[in-house]
Amino acid sequence: MKNICFYFQIHQPHRLKRYRFFNIGGDHYYYDDFANEDFIQRVAEISFVPANRLMLEMIKDYNGKFKAAFSISGVALDQMEIYAPEVIDGFKELADTGCVEFLSETQGHSLASLIDPEGFKKQVKEHDDKIESLFGQRPRIFRNTELIYSDDIAELVYDMGFAGMITPGAKRTLGWKSPNYVYKSAVQPKLKLLMRNPRFSDDIATRFSNYNWSEYPLTADKFINWIAATPKEEQVINLFMNYEALGNFQKKSSGIFDFMRALPRFAAEKNIGFATPSEVLNMLKPVDSISSMHPISWVGEERDISAWLGNTLQQEAFHKLYEVAERVGMSQSRRLLQDWNYLQSSDHFYYMGTKHDLPFSPYSSPYEAFNTYMNVLSDFKERVDAEFPSSIENEELNALLTTIHNQADEIDRLEDKIKKLEAKTKVSVPEVTDKPPLKPATIKEKKPAPAKKEAEAKTAVAAVKAEDKAGQATNVKAEPDKTIPMAKKQTAKPEVKTKTEAKPKAAEKKPAPATKVKTKK
Repeated sequence: MKNICFYFQIHQPHRLKRYRFFNIGGDHYYYDDFANEDFIQRVAEISFVPANRLMLEMIKDYNGKFKAAFSISGVALDQMEIYAPEVIDGFKELADTGCVEFLSETQGHSLASLIDPEGFKKQVKEHDDKIESLFGQRPRIFRNTELIYSDDIAELVYDMGFAGMITPGAKRTLGWKSPNYVYKSAVQPKLKLLMRNPRFSDDIATRFSNYNWSEYPLTADKFINWIAATPKEEQVINLFMNYEALGNFQKKSSGIFDFMRALPRFAAEKNIGFATPSEVLNMLKPVDSISSMHPISWVGEERDISAWLGNTLQQEAFHKLYEVAERVGMSQSRRLLQDWNYLQSSDHFYYMGTKHDLPFSPYSSPYEAFNTYMNVLSDFKERVDAEFPSSIENEELNALLTTIHNQADEIDRLEDKIKKLEAKTKVSVPEVTDKPPLKPATIKEKKPAPAKKEAEAKTAVAAVKAEDKAGQATNVKAEPDKTIPMAKKQTAKPEVKTKTEAKPKAAEKKPAPATKVKTKK
């Protein structure tokens, strides 16, 4: 059974603003936010949003038999999160269907695989983390910027643990071989390769609305018949194209959306299915190996990298950029690293091209693109030098940073040890409260005072009684109505708890007035 493997690329660069020589050193923001917002919102409206809706309808209408894959650059994701979040939501809905696969690529859509292997690996990991956080999938298949492929790149991709890679079906590599098979890398036989079918892909991506094309108009049944007519042994047709082909490059008025909607129906009639890259690699075994000593891409007649590095302007900018790659890799500045990713986008070098027309360039000429980029790069390098002085060699600087990082790790380890020891100390020693229970202790200390007062009061009462008896013995008429109440008052007063001991002493002197009364009588 033949299978059609659809793969769509989504990428939009951060376009640079008019950055002059006099801005260097004073202006560290390089991007034309107005142009970026306007373009991404316009493309989202006419292409990304309706295309996502179409894909979802096709998956539901055909009970999950339609499948596709997407490669979204990190630069495009950053812009869509800010300016067109509805596109992200659409891709999340597609991810939930289980019929869509997300491919890996570099975070900045860069050419780092050609010159900076370590930086290349970091960008790929950063991109995969982003994809996983947004869509819940960890990419298994790698798609390099502009489909650039070589034997050296194949080794890097295999070392990163990918099962397969998307490559251009260039004649200089394939020769007489057909792209409609699964191949393997000549240097890493365990790395499987899917080759783009240039003819069928460009029929949709570039020639669909071309009135001068001999096959115009292209209908769904005609296209499926072409695929069905390929040799029976050719089990996979890889249709790799830009997602903007749906709605932007090929306008809605051309009938591109109706064409795509009808494909599954005619494919089912011819017993042709749809599969994701991972499913294809699981179903089919490699038939041969592919070797490419020099990098190839999916652009131009030569399918080489001259569209980005074909003249002296591009080469100068490219090498000046990666002169600071090692130092930038040491930095912990989030803003610096973000600018580093954005400045690596292949589009900046594409705008400097002189061998072809530049229909998507925001500049009037390649020379304006070069001057703007080099001014921005000069300011960027000054920021890098401010953090890592150029007077220090890279090896020495790296050694110093390693020492600093090791010391920081040791400090963190010791701080954790201190915290553990403090926790153990708190468990073994009972806590002492700031305010001890002083009130009960105070009460205990003052308890003897009331007993002393009570004894003194009893002594006073006994003295009064003794005087009373003495008066009776001398036949002096006592007035009990006056003396007894006084005695009672004297005995009652000591029973009252007082704060001081002065009052009980006064109680001892109170019998004197009773004597005076008796004397008067």
